[in-house]
Amino acid sequence: MALQKQAGFAWIIDLGGAALFAWGIADGVAAAAAGHAAPATAFAAMLGGGLLRAATAWGVPVLAVRGAQATTAPLRHSLVQRLLGSGAAPSSGQSAVLAIDHVATIEGYETRFVPARVAAAAAPLVAVGIIACASLVAASILIGTLVPFVFGMILAGTAARRASERQLEALGDLSDLFVDRVRTLPIVRHFGAEERIARQVGVATREVARRTIAVLRVAFLSSAVLEFFSALAVALVAVYCGFSLLGLLPFPDPETLTLREAFFALAMAPEFYLPMRRLAAAYHDKQLGEAARAAIAAVPDLAPPATAPAAFTGVEARAVVIAWPGRTIGPARLSIGTTGLVALTGPTGSGKTSLLAAIAGQIPPSSGTLTAPGADAIAWAAQHPLILPGTLRDNLVLAAPHAGDAAVRAAIEQVGLAPMLARRGADLDLLLDHRGSGLSGGERRRLGLARALLADRPLLLADEPTADLDDASAEAITALLRAVATARAVIVATHDPRLIAAADAEVTL
Repeated sequence: MALQKQAGFAWIIDLGGAALFAWGIADGVAAAAAGHAAPATAFAAMLGGGLLRAATAWGVPVLAVRGAQATTAPLRHSLVQRLLGSGAAPSSGQSAVLAIDHVATIEGYETRFVPARVAAAAAPLVAVGIIACASLVAASILIGTLVPFVFGMILAGTAARRASERQLEALGDLSDLFVDRVRTLPIVRHFGAEERIARQVGVATREVARRTIAVLRVAFLSSAVLEFFSALAVALVAVYCGFSLLGLLPFPDPETLTLREAFFALAMAPEFYLPMRRLAAAYHDKQLGEAARAAIAAVPDLAPPATAPAAFTGVEARAVVIAWPGRTIGPARLSIGTTGLVALTGPTGSGKTSLLAAIAGQIPPSSGTLTAPGADAIAWAAQHPLILPGTLRDNLVLAAPHAGDAAVRAAIEQVGLAPMLARRGADLDLLLDHRGSGLSGGERRRLGLARALLADRPLLLADEPTADLDDASAEAITALLRAVATARAVIVATHDPRLIAAADAEVTL
């Protein structure tokens, strides 16, 4: 949290800019009241104070965001490892909330609340010290209003924590329900349960809305407490300064104020509560962040103990059947050793992709015997490969995080993506969105194949690797897969007669 704390200290420096600006105004007003022109030092102080405040307003978010990203990136990586480490992970919906929403919530906590907390711990004392140089009574008034304010914020904060925990719990339940129902949508439609599922989602959504309103209610309450005491403090300082200058105080004045000192104390009075206003504005982030950390801490370490992976001996499928409601795939028989190329063929919808998914361990067979390696031995080149927002390099090294640029470029050359990069005048830093906009269907498939080759696993599964390619490109990919099959096992789902002819065996579904 080093950068976040530096951002908090920068807010304290911001008080220096506020003091310069207030002194410039006070000096100018005092001069005008005496019938003189405002001195150049007053304008210089206002300009310098404004520039200093502008610099801190720009620099604090930059420091805070960088620090938050440095803190949450390892957390996100560790959490993904824990969630995907074994089959004992929470459901897909809960996992998504934990790995995406909760980590983003913690990032917001680190970005906004941590700097505000550092500033709120020291900045009010600095502000009181500055104001005390002009008026000890005004400084005492501000300190006196701080005590009841602290008690009010403690009560509001306790309620906010409980409300935030309930809100995050409801969000997790809603995400879990939504993902589960989307995954089983064909079954829902088969049994005509759309209306009942819609009611379930509606109830879960209303519960999230209800708990969110409860959080906002507490947030508004804490803001009201802060604004009340802030306005009260400024009003009391204004009344004291005004009555002191007019000589109307109902008690002996313990100090003698000039117009310059009184105006300076009044101009600085709002700065006393400003750090706490920032803290209150970020307090909701604190409660959500702490609730998210508690939820993440409750996730057990699901990663299996580090063991040497079993040696890959091939894939054997005997009478494998995959049953869906109203549809059955198989029985299928397939055998491949540590090297070779097997082509899965059949009409569209015959189950080629489903059989690949079963070999990859994504779908359990309904019957039959399937002997396949674990996920760490499989590279998958999907028909519609996953593309994440980022650079081409980022997307390729997903399967091999430690791959260097030379290995990445070699994979690009192998699958024939180099002409695309040359045509676009781009390199590995070519930016992609989640749809792969700007890439053709064939280029997206080749990106997925390049990623699978970078993974360097003993078993390569490829789904329609030559689809959407012209004849020359399809022949080049066929030759590439044939060459890869001399060193590892390759199973492809395809309609391409050239790829089928190049295979060592054909399995028709």
